[in-house]
Amino acid sequence: MNQDSSIAQIAAILREELSGLRAGDRLPSSRELVRRHGVSPVTVSRALGRLAAEGRVVTRPGSGAYVSQPPAPTSAALDLDWQTVALGDRVVDASGVTVLLTPPPDGVIPLTGGYLNPSLRPDRQLAAAAARAVRRPDAWALPPLAGLTELRRWFAAQAGGDVTGSDTLIVSGGQAALTHAFRALAAPGTPLLVETPTYPGALAAAKAAGLRATAVPMDRDGVLPDLLAEAFAVTGARVFYCQPTLHNPTGATLPRERREQVLAVARAAGAFVIEDDYARYLMPRAPAPMVSMDAHGTVVHVNSLTKILAPGLRLAAVIARGPAAHRLRASQLVESFVVARPLQETALEFVGSPAWTRHLSAVTADLTARRDALAAALTARLPEAELHLLPQGGLHLWVRLPPHVSEDAVVEEAGRQGVLVSPGRMYYPSEPPGPRLRVTHVAATHLAELTEGVRRLAAAYQAVTKTS
Repeated sequence: MNQDSSIAQIAAILREELSGLRAGDRLPSSRELVRRHGVSPVTVSRALGRLAAEGRVVTRPGSGAYVSQPPAPTSAALDLDWQTVALGDRVVDASGVTVLLTPPPDGVIPLTGGYLNPSLRPDRQLAAAAARAVRRPDAWALPPLAGLTELRRWFAAQAGGDVTGSDTLIVSGGQAALTHAFRALAAPGTPLLVETPTYPGALAAAKAAGLRATAVPMDRDGVLPDLLAEAFAVTGARVFYCQPTLHNPTGATLPRERREQVLAVARAAGAFVIEDDYARYLMPRAPAPMVSMDAHGTVVHVNSLTKILAPGLRLAAVIARGPAAHRLRASQLVESFVVARPLQETALEFVGSPAWTRHLSAVTADLTARRDALAAALTARLPEAELHLLPQGGLHLWVRLPPHVSEDAVVEEAGRQGVLVSPGRMYYPSEPPGPRLRVTHVAATHLAELTEGVRRLAAAYQAVTKTS
């Protein structure tokens, strides 16, 4: 039974049980439902999510799920079928992003996710920076339309080369930056070249913008320049999206020579390179970004503070030059005017304080220890999972399963065993070459939990391969 049918079955059983309960009654705990029905915690969580969406139950974190109050009677059911015709067939698929952002159920170890565990976040220092920020005289005034001048200069200095603050635009996080860039640089219906595999959030944003993602192969050093040139020639694309530093999910980092080759290929094709530099602060010594080597306005550079600081700090910079910069700024203004000034002031306070350098040092050291612990645990307990490479930093490891193993079955059984991993297929713009998993070390609370997560994953793998 696949996961969707399991969720539907558990939801149907719970609907029937609800008929014998009163408003306010508590449902059995998630752990009890897992035991009673022999399904994974993820299945139970999503079945309860369906019932909550239907208005049948309400969930209270740390307390459980309860029967909701019945809705007030209406004269007739609301008919919304007409919207299907009015909306047309352009679907915005957020399923991959939703999976990555959904917190794990109680008792489930997350070997997935993209943000620092709360134990690694500088919450107290951010709170102190926010307190200082809101005391500034103009904290609640309208900021400059492109962002605070000092913050733009700071991001420009991080990029290096001859980048200036006037080239920089402050936006509401890296995902918003990608959305703006895709819409500004490519017309709906045109191709967008991407590395394969690639970040699912970029694929979702590209699809929402009406673009056709076209895969360009990689090796352990990143995208292959000769195949990139061929893809530009065959498709006529004018935009290439990439993550040259600690690529998600593979962990590859482009060496300088290949960065120069990618720029030369894009320049020859008259195309833009969107450089998603999301992981710049997740390794001890990040290489110079491609934008610092760019003398022709080819690179549109994205740098975010969210990954290194906190998921609630939705703030990033987009660096671009020429007409592309004008179009990006217009996109930002039309969509949301500006980024909230208190958020910008808070970021500026934090990166200008000693807490910033201390935090960088502590996080990169911790991530190195977690990476090594995860790699060692996988080698010891799950040797059948081949590690693509040991990245220089970052949050993830990319592993290949034997060809005969069902990726979906391993992911489903892992959830049943109490550990979450990301299926590889969600990272491909087209058919994946085989079963893969992305395994994350940053979301676990500590190294012991990380090791236990791998033990559960290995148990799931053994259970699947014994029955296949």
